[in-house]
Amino acid sequence: MTMTTYHTPIDSINTDIAASLQHLINSKTKPIGALGALESVALQVGQIQNSLKPVLNRPAILVFAGDHGIVEAGVSPYPQAVTAQMMFNFFAGGAAINVFARQHNVALRVVDSGVNAEFEPTEQLTHAKIARGTNNFLNGTAMTLAQCEQALTTGAEIAYEEAGAGSNVIGFGEMGIGNTSSASCLMSILCDIPITNCVGRGTGLDDAGVQRKGAILEKALAYHHLDNSEPIKVLAAFGGFEIAMMVGAMLGAAQRNCVLLIDGFIASSALLVAAKMQPTILQYCIFSHCSDEVGHQLMLNHLHAKPLLNLSLRLGEGTGAVLAYPLVQSAVNFLNEMASFAEAGVSEQSNAS
Repeated sequence: MTMTTYHTPIDSINTDIAASLQHLINSKTKPIGALGALESVALQVGQIQNSLKPVLNRPAILVFAGDHGIVEAGVSPYPQAVTAQMMFNFFAGGAAINVFARQHNVALRVVDSGVNAEFEPTEQLTHAKIARGTNNFLNGTAMTLAQCEQALTTGAEIAYEEAGAGSNVIGFGEMGIGNTSSASCLMSILCDIPITNCVGRGTGLDDAGVQRKGAILEKALAYHHLDNSEPIKVLAAFGGFEIAMMVGAMLGAAQRNCVLLIDGFIASSALLVAAKMQPTILQYCIFSHCSDEVGHQLMLNHLHAKPLLNLSLRLGEGTGAVLAYPLVQSAVNFLNEMASFAEAGVSEQSNAS
């Protein structure tokens, strides 16, 4: 049996079928381009599945959770204990992601990647703890390279399991007090953007708190002095276990030809790492929304991404990914079910100028 690994190359999506898909889209009973972004999504999903009749099976959302040593430096208005408390909220079905996943019939799996607490087994919980939180990256790396490799491999295995259970569309979410600090540092290095343009309010910092957070992260970046040529080293230095595991899961999902639903700021920072490792992954990504976290639009610009929604969300948990899923469904449904001009007996647009 071949071991699952995040190193497995990701195939490019099939461009040979693109012309046939575009013809099919254009022949529907509508002006060309009238369904806007839905047409782009239909084309992309058809290419990912190499099919003129794509199907979305067992949509799933993977929520990775981990704690961050940088919290001890005062970068968050919430204590680290909130990560574990929110995990219990997930298990009880009371978080926003639970509500939206139930509403849209999306399978939810919560992964303990590195929370500073222990949990009893529950149906939704996957125990995959690397350690009880990362180290403070102000004075050392957040994790060792070995821990980073373990998180990446475990994430890929989890995505393979979901694909093996029948999922061909997977969204990614996270929970971890302090993880906007990790994401900001990853963004600054991998996008080559000054940290002051990457730092936002996170879970609700005031202006003074944002300034203090920026100064702390600037000091950390100077301490490590890394560049974007070695993404795994950058991830180990600044990442959280949940971010590293999400990187591996994204790579694993794309290896299995799944549609990837990318959530907000934290999930996009994980994708930055994954795309540095395997740029082909971007062909599988649908960007659900633009977060209200200050750096997210710049991150999306770097990825040349056009998000489906802009609802001023900044919750995380994969909420934006699940909220965008019905739009992906609509894109696939119009491709499969909408009548063509010929089928409906409707006259097509004249080519006369």
